[in-house]
Amino acid sequence: MTGAPPAIEAVDVSRTYQLDGVSVEALRGVSLVVQPGDYVALVGPSGSGKSTLMHLLGGLDRPTGGRLVIGGRDVNTLAPPEMATLRNETIGFVFQAFHLLPRTSAVENVALPLVYRGVSARRRRERAAAVLGRVGLGHRLDHRPNQMSGGEQQRVAIARALVTEPTVLLADEPTGNLDSVTGAAVLELLERLNAESGVALVMVTHDQEVAARARRRITMRDGVVVADSDDPLSAHDRPPSVDHGRPATLVPAPSAEPRSASGSGPGHPPGGSGGAAGATGCLPREVEQREAAADQPDIEPPGGAT
Repeated sequence: MTGAPPAIEAVDVSRTYQLDGVSVEALRGVSLVVQPGDYVALVGPSGSGKSTLMHLLGGLDRPTGGRLVIGGRDVNTLAPPEMATLRNETIGFVFQAFHLLPRTSAVENVALPLVYRGVSARRRRERAAAVLGRVGLGHRLDHRPNQMSGGEQQRVAIARALVTEPTVLLADEPTGNLDSVTGAAVLELLERLNAESGVALVMVTHDQEVAARARRRITMRDGVVVADSDDPLSAHDRPPSVDHGRPATLVPAPSAEPRSASGSGPGHPPGGSGGAAGATGCLPREVEQREAAADQPDIEPPGGAT
């Protein structure tokens, strides 16, 4: 991957929310680069800003300040439809809560992001079936989520994230709802996909054992990066972020960090979205329209594009 442009680049990124008339700085000047093929664990205590950062890296929200480039495009220059397209083409999402459509088969769940590409029903099914085979579920194509174990549902979610061939896979506590044996199998699958396909894997986790498996570890506290194993500066030697008149430390209120895509926290960030919207790369209103269409998978997209 040497010489390839960064998959994601954040430069002095900040994010401020207005909560009950009070400004809360969830991120305070975060800079990092995710290279193609990276395997990163993003760790930190609750309220550290890691879920806010995950929303930004996935294009589910925009920074208040600084510069964020995803797939070579500055997100602050993009209109909402362009942001939805960027997510669909560049980012794959895997959430703790799976976010599968309950009345829809595994192959139809995986094929859903391809609807937004204008891919025909036949090609959608072919591609979805192929990816399900890669994650060991080629024999479960027509099973619905309630006919599957938790580990199988998470593998369906991983297949859905990969069907668009993204450059970055964002996983928010991907083993949080699984037992230790199943969780270890899911991690091994994610690691194999990272090694084989070169997709960058960025994983938010509270589990230190899970984080220890990553090749790179980024630690956050109070809205800033305090350690990055890819950075030659240690946490103690790291210079402070640009001042901007902020206090040296910030201890956010319990509700400072918005709801993560996995459903934890007090509320979704303005302009962002989790759940099916993140998983499929489309905007919330589009999700409502497409979920109804997902129950009729043989209907061609408008215009019959292939």
